[in-house]
Amino acid sequence: MIYEYFLVFLGAAIPWLEIALVIPLGIVWGLSPFWVMVMAFVGNMLTVLALIIGFDKFKDWYLKRQEAKGKTDSKKSERAKNIWNKYGLPGLALLGPILIGTHIAAFIGMTLGATKRNTTIWLAVSIGLWTLVFGLATALGFDFFTREL
Repeated sequence: MIYEYFLVFLGAAIPWLEIALVIPLGIVWGLSPFWVMVMAFVGNMLTVLALIIGFDKFKDWYLKRQEAKGKTDSKKSERAKNIWNKYGLPGLALLGPILIGTHIAAFIGMTLGATKRNTTIWLAVSIGLWTLVFGLATALGFDFFTREL
């Protein structure tokens, strides 16, 4: 049973899987909604913190990689810049998990000039809020569909 929670932790830590997918899957698998939400939050937050702390090195690596591939800005990057221009860091952080992913939101926010401290605070709030939304909605919805009438 512990390895299943570790898989939730790991899935939430991997960019593009993240909490929006991992939390509902963990709860539907029959795991405790509370522990699924805790493990998903911690897994996602740890990798976002690692990205924020190592941002300068990651930025250099990522930009070199994109140049080597000959890529320009992706659709997700363009969407993130539009959110940034309209709502700033709070909007990017709060909309990031459902539109572009938390890791990309952190990277784009810091690329556009947000401080590490503000990025950490806003993404922690965002990840916590979306963890509750996904967890409670799934737990209540799953309970609604599995309860006997």
